[in-house]
Amino acid sequence: MIQRYLITDPSFYTSEPISFENKLHEVLSSFEVDFICLRDKQTQNYKALAKVFKKFENKQRKLLLHTDYSLASQLGFWGVHLPSSQFHDIKKAKELGLYVVVSTHTFEEALHVKTLGADFITYSPIFHTPNKGEPKGLEKLKEINDKIDIKCFALGGIISDEQIKLCEDAGSFGFASIRYFIKG
Repeated sequence: MIQRYLITDPSFYTSEPISFENKLHEVLSSFEVDFICLRDKQTQNYKALAKVFKKFENKQRKLLLHTDYSLASQLGFWGVHLPSSQFHDIKKAKELGLYVVVSTHTFEEALHVKTLGADFITYSPIFHTPNKGEPKGLEKLKEINDKIDIKCFALGGIISDEQIKLCEDAGSFGFASIRYFIKG
């Protein structure tokens, strides 16, 4: 079964800890999720939000912080999701015992982060996503999955079950999305 990776965004979840907690509870009551990343580039107190987020960890659900591998280690998170601007931090995060997901946008980037020790990648955007450039498409996703031995989450514009099935058919380990998990 394809793995489900929820990525939070303050425009849907807010940066206020109590509202964030309530919204995430609401979403998780409607969706089974295997991985969740706390992604909030706006908050003035990411650590406080991370402490609330930590409450959502369980044996079936792996929690990751976005960008801040030191805080992820300090608070005992399973892993970190690094953006493509932080390839140089893969080794540091691994030395702290974290699992590392890295955002990639080309075949070369995916291959490079694999050699640097990343455990997973996101490859994006697969489908049209507002403000994310030209979609990579399913053919390029399949090429990554066929030629690089790394667990790949398809990301970008995934808002329907049909798109998830297409990503699974292209060999993806999982899919990652913000908007898929925000329905209604």
